Amino acid sequence: MRKIPIKGAIVDDNTAMFYDYFGMTCTSPKKVSAILDEEVAEGDDDIIVDIASNGGDVFVASEIYSMLKNNKSNVKVNVTGLAASAASVIAMAGDTVSIAPTAQIMIHKAWTRVDGNADDLGHEAGVLSGIDKSIASAYELKTGMKQSDLLQMMSNETWLTAQDAVDKGFADEIMFVNEEDEPVMNSMEDIPSKSAINKLMNLILKADKQQNKTTSQFENPSLKDKKLAILMERRK
Repeated sequence: MRKIPIKGAIVDDNTAMFYDYFGMTCTSPKKVSAILDEEVAEGDDDIIVDIASNGGDVFVASEIYSMLKNNKSNVKVNVTGLAASAASVIAMAGDTVSIAPTAQIMIHKAWTRVDGNADDLGHEAGVLSGIDKSIASAYELKTGMKQSDLLQMMSNETWLTAQDAVDKGFADEIMFVNEEDEPVMNSMEDIPSKSAINKLMNLILKADKQQNKTTSQFENPSLKDKKLAILMERRK
């Protein structure tokens, strides 16, 4: 298993050298690539991405997002703190995205500093508009929402709690939900374990999101099988 920390500023490789020199935390394509290139034992090739970052360079985030999406291993993203701006783009690369109950995801429109005449400023506005649409495409692929709605959320600088993130499709599940000790039973009947119930509830959340994306009235057979298997799972 390979663990990739997305911490601190998201910067290009040259800027990362500056950060490293002064002992400042950062994330760069070279650092992510080095972890992805590590040799792992067969059957232990999952990738865990832990995110707690305020964001950074949008094009660097796009590069890291593409690295993760192109990787053949299963990618699990854990949003443990704030996944803001460019960091939220990287979060969308996960095959599954989990978010801590105390964490948040923040999305907003791209910005830059520029000077010049009206033509220069107008040109830069067009560039930023294109970047916004590129960012929204990553959100759209993950959530299934309309790009126009996502762009409006970005314009509003939207902060998503863990529950908001799950409800809107930015995350698949909330971490640590109902992980209290299993109750002591005195019964002749098999009762589903807490972990089995939690798995089922996460599947139901996914199913509800899918129903909002399609007009189909038939349930996915594979999802139904998963639900039945979880309900039959015995306590360990």
